[in-house]
Amino acid sequence: MELTKENIQNLRQDYRAAELSEADIDKNPIAQFAKWFKDALEAKLYEPNVMTLATADLTGKPSSRILLLKGFDEEGFVFFTNYNSKKGKDLQENPQAAMQFFWPELERQVRIEGMVTKATAEASTTYFHSRPKGSQIGASASPQSTVIPNREILEDRVKELTASYQETEVPRPEHWGGYVLKPSHIEFWQGRPSRLHDRITYTSVNGVWTINRLAP
Repeated sequence: MELTKENIQNLRQDYRAAELSEADIDKNPIAQFAKWFKDALEAKLYEPNVMTLATADLTGKPSSRILLLKGFDEEGFVFFTNYNSKKGKDLQENPQAAMQFFWPELERQVRIEGMVTKATAEASTTYFHSRPKGSQIGASASPQSTVIPNREILEDRVKELTASYQETEVPRPEHWGGYVLKPSHIEFWQGRPSRLHDRITYTSVNGVWTINRLAP
């Protein structure tokens, strides 16, 4: 296809896979997310835990990137990263974030907003050591988000750490660990024909979830 303004403008999809009604949703948004996440797993989607994480620094300048969700429950949604990374520095200055999941095969997306805190050291260490050893070494070797002169410096550091920890456990770096996003607002979006999509929101008010429908 030739790349033209008109071709881009005409890219669209009419969604008809399902609908989302107030009568069918769970009153608890975490349970509703679990239901949709299970649907994504059962549909064998490629990495259904892929999400976009958006943060902002103290001035309000936004930044986003793709991450993997590593767990969720009533306490919040969990992900792991280098605390010295761009996202880590943003969260230190401004501990608010937004997550977005998009499952195009199911014509669904979920938006989650809330405050972010660090996971416990114990939880971070447990997850770190559940990862493949190569991933542990990679996390230890990479000064994430900092300028480096070339790729070789990373590869040399990986070789050094691989030799050092060939027979022993890789210690979790103090600058690497988990975050938990405690949701205050969650939106479930189901694509519908003619752009009349279903949008159901849950907003926490004094610990109680209020449910509303938004116009598409």
